[in-house]
Amino acid sequence: MKCLNNLTDQQLIHLYLDGDADALSTIVLRYKDKIFTSIYLLVKDKYLAEDIFQDVFIRVIDTLKGGRYTDEGKFLPWVMRIAHNMCVDHFRKVKRSPSIKTSDDRDIFEVLNFSEPGADHRMMTGQSHDRVRKMVDHLPEDQREVIILRHYADLSFKEIADLTGCSINTALGRMRYGLINLRKMMTEKQIAL
Repeated sequence: MKCLNNLTDQQLIHLYLDGDADALSTIVLRYKDKIFTSIYLLVKDKYLAEDIFQDVFIRVIDTLKGGRYTDEGKFLPWVMRIAHNMCVDHFRKVKRSPSIKTSDDRDIFEVLNFSEPGADHRMMTGQSHDRVRKMVDHLPEDQREVIILRHYADLSFKEIADLTGCSINTALGRMRYGLINLRKMMTEKQIAL
């Protein structure tokens, strides 16, 4: 059995275009957590996030097969841009602006891969993640979006700037003010993580 995990994104794309379906599966598995988590944090609905996630990869496949993919070496930022635009399109369709609200649905950290620590550690970690998520939910939308894209999607500030249509300095400023606001909330609520 061939090992595709060691190949670059670009090599996997070329293999997929040459007819190797496993190459596409490998690249999807490589980034699914980052992409799904970012979509979920923007739409705050697990089932809607799953639908958008699937639509994103349908568009990725169509673009690859149509020979229109040109972002050599920048697969993840390209897919994140598609995902972000599809989330924005969804909110335009339902005529409301994207707002992230705390929900009682599955926590976003359930979709991330963590090692299996003891029950007490899992409970404390879950409570800390829940507190942070709730605080992030209270940030202004522009600050919240930059923090989500930087922390959960692991995008660079240049990629965030391109994705959100602002300058790098604006993205950096939003991140800075978002972190300042999170620290204020932690101080006011005397939360220790």
